Amino acid sequence: MPVIRSAAKKLRQAKIHTVRNRAVKDDLKKTIAAFRRKPTAKEYPRVVSKLSKAAKLNIIHSNKSARLASRLSKLLVK
Repeated sequence: MPVIRSAAKKLRQAKIHTVRNRAVKDDLKKTIAAFRRKPTAKEYPRVVSKLSKAAKLNIIHSNKSARLASRLSKLLVK
């Protein structure tokens, strides 16, 4: 356990952020998996929006967001 007050606060914040980040990441994975099963042009903007928001919140890297969006767009062309 941390001794310093600021370290204790950081630990509390880290626990809250971990829960929030995990929820966003899990939702993102489910959305991507659903899109891969049934890709539609109507669903694509929603998936890209979730990717962009996750990148904006630094939950995933911005390059990973762009890479996934690109790969998912290729599913629409087929």
